[in-house]
Amino acid sequence: MPLHIAFTSPDSLRERCDITTVRTADTEPAYEPGAVIPAGPWHPVTDAAARALIPPTATPASTLVEIVRPPLPSHGRLDDLALPLGDAHAQYIGQALAKPDMTTTTTNHRDGRLIGLHLDNWDKLTYEHKPSGRRRLALNLGPGIRYIILATLDAQAVCRAVRPNDYARRHPHTDDYRTHAAGHTIHVIRIHLVPGEGYIAPTEYLLHDGSTEGQEASAIAFWLGHWQSGKLPSLI
Repeated sequence: MPLHIAFTSPDSLRERCDITTVRTADTEPAYEPGAVIPAGPWHPVTDAAARALIPPTATPASTLVEIVRPPLPSHGRLDDLALPLGDAHAQYIGQALAKPDMTTTTTNHRDGRLIGLHLDNWDKLTYEHKPSGRRRLALNLGPGIRYIILATLDAQAVCRAVRPNDYARRHPHTDDYRTHAAGHTIHVIRIHLVPGEGYIAPTEYLLHDGSTEGQEASAIAFWLGHWQSGKLPSLI
């Protein structure tokens, strides 16, 4: 199932989003070899591209992207922010600080190189179960604007394309996207988030990363959980 975003106003969606393709970072020393990064330049989302993001009626919540403003707990404890959303086992996984003007933000903790757009693997899911993973709730803590970048092509489709003979036994991985991007076009959507805004997204299922391109530094806080759609009002 490709990228689907919950929205009611196409104009609001287009105001927040841009689109481009990706390329492979083969010569940039800051990146891992083969890392997938936005190719640029970014373009406005067309009417046709916006329609393709509309979730079908049967879209499971576990594969849906929502743009939200999470309410801060009255006592100020960020680790409790996700409790009202309905998953008693939701996990607070901490914060990350991004420097200014970063095309992508996630680094490999072993050597400090940027990994580019990637799949999360907290739940270590097989091909069959990849769409049912926990979604990530993220809150931009500021002070700068930041973006979430999401591929329109899902992990199962990419896994089938690069491993046609044994995809059913695989654990879809970032490397599948790196292989696929070397010979195919992958589109990515960039969504604008001001401080206090956030997203709920299936980061185990969709290639993604944060970005501060053209912006100041910002911090972001993260949670993982199984949440129904619509628990927080959509900003779009």
